[in-house]
Amino acid sequence: MKNLAKKFLTEEEQQKITETVQRMEKLTSGEIVPMVVSTSHDYPVAKAIGAGLLTLPLALLLTSITGSYLWLGPQNMWLFLAYASIFYFPLYKLVGSNPPIMRLFLLARQVEEEVEEAAVSAFYNEGLYRTRQENGILVFISVLEKKVWVLGDRGINERVGPNEWQDIIKELSEGIRDDQQCEAICRSITRIGNVLRHHFPIQEDDHDELHNIIIR
Repeated sequence: MKNLAKKFLTEEEQQKITETVQRMEKLTSGEIVPMVVSTSHDYPVAKAIGAGLLTLPLALLLTSITGSYLWLGPQNMWLFLAYASIFYFPLYKLVGSNPPIMRLFLLARQVEEEVEEAAVSAFYNEGLYRTRQENGILVFISVLEKKVWVLGDRGINERVGPNEWQDIIKELSEGIRDDQQCEAICRSITRIGNVLRHHFPIQEDDHDELHNIIIR
């Protein structure tokens, strides 16, 4: 699961995104930071639910098949519990290490909360609130959940409403679901840059204050 972010973009794609950020930041004093993380949370409840739902039918099937051969009966509770104990923890690990399976057991409401919380934490941990004009903006992508969060600093929020980013978030999310993440990220950066250039035009003494891309 930790390698999801590194597999999400090739080195060439990362370079392409970096170049797009640099190109747009030549037009605006705003700071655009795309950030890719493997997951926003560990989701132990989803792992437990997944392991439980997979263990139950497997243990029932094996109990039914082997119970008679062991002279214990096809509905022996102790045999069922033995199989459940044997398979639960390997299946818990399997669910936690397999993103397609893991996604089946994620709760939509928890995902929204965890991605938002992770994006806010990243915004402050990466220092996006420290720019000179308070015009840093984070494009946060959580790979496991296939979720996007765009978070701007106070200077941006005073001039640009949150609805301005909704189409960008939708387009980027669709691009990720279609495995066109690099192109979608570059388009979103370009659109964000074009919004920022009207509110924060480039200045003569402007310099790059933040990372151009972060992969975690």
